[in-house]
Amino acid sequence: MKRILDVYLLGETVGTLEQDEHGSMRFTYAPEWLVQTGAIPLSHSLPLREEGFGRNESRGFFAGILPEQRQREVIAKNLGVSAGNDFALLDRIGGECAGAVTFLRRGQEPLEQKEEYRTLSAGELAEILRALPRRPLMAGDEGVRLSLAGAQEKLAIHRSPQGISIPLGGAPSTHILKPAIERFEGLVHNEAFCMRLARVIGLTVAPVEVGNIEGIDYLLVERYDRHWKSDGEPMGQKLKRIHQEDFCQALGIVPERKYQNEGGPSLKESFALLRECSSSPVLDLNALLDAVIFNALIGNHDAHGKNFSLIYSGGKTRMAPLYDLLCTTFYPELSTKMAMKVGGEYDSRKLTGANWERMAEESGLNKLMVKRRVLEMAEQIRQKLPDATIAHPTAEGVSKIIQKSCESASKRFRL
Repeated sequence: MKRILDVYLLGETVGTLEQDEHGSMRFTYAPEWLVQTGAIPLSHSLPLREEGFGRNESRGFFAGILPEQRQREVIAKNLGVSAGNDFALLDRIGGECAGAVTFLRRGQEPLEQKEEYRTLSAGELAEILRALPRRPLMAGDEGVRLSLAGAQEKLAIHRSPQGISIPLGGAPSTHILKPAIERFEGLVHNEAFCMRLARVIGLTVAPVEVGNIEGIDYLLVERYDRHWKSDGEPMGQKLKRIHQEDFCQALGIVPERKYQNEGGPSLKESFALLRECSSSPVLDLNALLDAVIFNALIGNHDAHGKNFSLIYSGGKTRMAPLYDLLCTTFYPELSTKMAMKVGGEYDSRKLTGANWERMAEESGLNKLMVKRRVLEMAEQIRQKLPDATIAHPTAEGVSKIIQKSCESASKRFRL
């Protein structure tokens, strides 16, 4: 028996996602959407066309909306569906997703119009955070349909002057809340410090703040794919979605292949994607270059294709603000292999001028400009480290690692 989900983008029906009796999935744009003035594709990997997209063509985008690894497995078990069944998971938790896409069963009224929220007391929020390992994204709770990509425990929340609440149905969230993970010491302060450091040297990053509730540290990340817009009433504002997708989705690459050595995006492919898509390619190519250099210098070896995104707004396509910046080097048990190699080298500690030159050549960038930018950023970081200081042992340890990394990079090569 065929099952159908209506796929909404920015509140309008753009197509259908179908699953046949064999479990095969297919996406087809609605004829009404294809002829609509200003219609945009759901993904760069799913261009507007009458012909449908089979599982192999469409799974990179749709699976990329869902949580990964253990989070996905636990959610599937809690919901009583197969962890490998993208369709069933989108059916159950595809109400509030990244970007401006929403999934509803055929004919169901768009729930986001109701904008219902469940306000939480401090004790209720703390209990939810303690339960996340057992109930990721609160999947299975009545009315909750939240989906966030990635393997880390997190929660989509709505913050207002009245406090923190949980979006119900398809209501939009304002922030992503990432609680501490016991096995990674000071993870919240590590990420907060790296995000703050990126901001003070001039990179565009998602705003973050550190919080604590009943002894649980958490990082609150403001969503760049949500914005407040006037609803026409005096002093009235309405929370709206902005569409976005990560580089893996845009390239049609499934999330389990997000690392380059497993078939994920390379830097060459990432720069080529921006050249093809960006409305301001010069600015965005420089932004991506800065992100690559920054991640290498801070020892963030987990900067894979799902940690860079495109944002679609006002008829323009731009690279999204940076997120998930973390010094993974601080944790000796984590791999020292970068998610994307730079000029043939996966180990950030071994990068030389020759590696950066090779990366520049492969990516169509000016070699001298790239080398100069590495040295400039290494010096910028060294000067600005005190301005990003957070009074926490992990942040202080991360600062020392980054200081040493920048000094080493400066010594390894000169212009």
